[in-house]
Amino acid sequence: MPTNPSTTTPPTHAGRREWTALGVLMLPLLLVSMDVSVLYFAIPAISADLAPSGTQQLWIFDIYAFVLAGLLMTMGSLGDRIGHRRLLLIGAAAFGTASLAAAYATSAEMLIAARALLGIGGATLMPSTMAMLRAMFTDPAQRAKAIGLWSGVMTAGIALGSVMSGVLVEYFWWGSVFLVNLPAMALLLVLGPALLPESKNPSSGRFDWLSVPLSMAAVLPVIYGLKEIPSEGWNVRYVVSITVGLLFAALFVHRQRTASAPMISPELFRGRGFAPSVTLNLLSAFGVMGAAYFTTQYIQSVLDKSALEAALWALLPSVPIGAAAPIATQLVQKGVGRAHVVATGFGIAASGFGLLALADTDSMVLVLVSCAVLAVGCVVVMSQIMDLALSSAPVERAGTASSLMETGAEFGGALGMAVLGSIGTAVYRHEIPASAPEVARETLGGALAVADQVPGLARVAREAFTSGMQGAAIAGAVLLAGAAALAVLTLRRVEVREHACETPDEPSELSTSGV
Repeated sequence: MPTNPSTTTPPTHAGRREWTALGVLMLPLLLVSMDVSVLYFAIPAISADLAPSGTQQLWIFDIYAFVLAGLLMTMGSLGDRIGHRRLLLIGAAAFGTASLAAAYATSAEMLIAARALLGIGGATLMPSTMAMLRAMFTDPAQRAKAIGLWSGVMTAGIALGSVMSGVLVEYFWWGSVFLVNLPAMALLLVLGPALLPESKNPSSGRFDWLSVPLSMAAVLPVIYGLKEIPSEGWNVRYVVSITVGLLFAALFVHRQRTASAPMISPELFRGRGFAPSVTLNLLSAFGVMGAAYFTTQYIQSVLDKSALEAALWALLPSVPIGAAAPIATQLVQKGVGRAHVVATGFGIAASGFGLLALADTDSMVLVLVSCAVLAVGCVVVMSQIMDLALSSAPVERAGTASSLMETGAEFGGALGMAVLGSIGTAVYRHEIPASAPEVARETLGGALAVADQVPGLARVAREAFTSGMQGAAIAGAVLLAGAAALAVLTLRRVEVREHACETPDEPSELSTSGV
């Protein structure tokens, strides 16, 4: 039965059941993050089977991430109102159903619809898993460890998705990349009711449905424009798309400030530490995705590796990620200031960009090391910042807080690809000879496609791309060094609630049957 919401209780030490529940939660989180990249190798097989048009193929690939980003805030707020366990189980059922539909899709339209439903399910799962952690781990030290694991699993899932799709497509048919979701979702539906506590805001008020289209209209046009700019430049329609999204963002903020029961309570940003957490998390995602835009192309196109070889090599930098968050958590718990740990994480990530700036056209080891260093630094940042954000937010608003952090990360990743991608593209086009074919002047892929027609073009294009990567890496290093300074300035003023005896968790409506 639910506890009395008016009673403030000290944090309890999580036991075997809570850590087992965490393991159950990690499976859907891993799969949701994998689905961002799981079609990387499946697209050719899908194209041969379903014969999608060029536009349909783009929607098959992108619709999942767009829907996911657009609905994160909605689902986080909805979970705070109806209960995160309930929303998590609904999302698991939807995700499993959509996976089955996608695996056996008989047309491009059916696959696009299934991928959209997967995005809806994913939007319910991601903030709900974090809210569950907030409810299960009331002890600050244990919560920090759990969040570190959460951050590592989410980061590893994105890297693992492309590799798993390559292996499955190699030995099975393309639909198998979706069927792997079913066992994990079934396990969550069976064990979730017994292991997971229910948590929700007992006084949240009615749901503000007008904020749903406003939030989507704010997020989707900006994400779309930022994602397209790296490949096609600052085209007018992408600038207009971003501008429209920002206008709707202003309307959305106004709605949250004036509505009687807003989707996103402005009180969240009054909590010390939450606003800096959103900003610093965005900057960390900027670095991760901005670097990934170049390194994946570098391994495949500059070093001339096959797609599967490139994906397998790209897994190596993720190996040290597993130790990064736990070490950072241990340092904070031993008395090292969180501001210094986060600033050090940004410094490590900046040095990763610095190493990347030294790469030439035959620097496999250096690029892999730089990726590992950058990933370790960013995971250190993300694990500590997410813990800070959830510690700053009341437990009954954990879903909303988590969704804001994840939406900020989506913006940061898209912005990283847009800004650093634009810098790299500008350098590339400057170094490609004016006499080269127009398609070669646009992208490295275009140059390699016509390289047989122009002697020496492939070498020149690879050198130009590498120069662009170096320029973008320098810009990334400068930005992350600035983020380190910003972390020190902002987080020093934040009083983090490390001990429950100093500031106990906020009361919430929790079901004791699941804990």
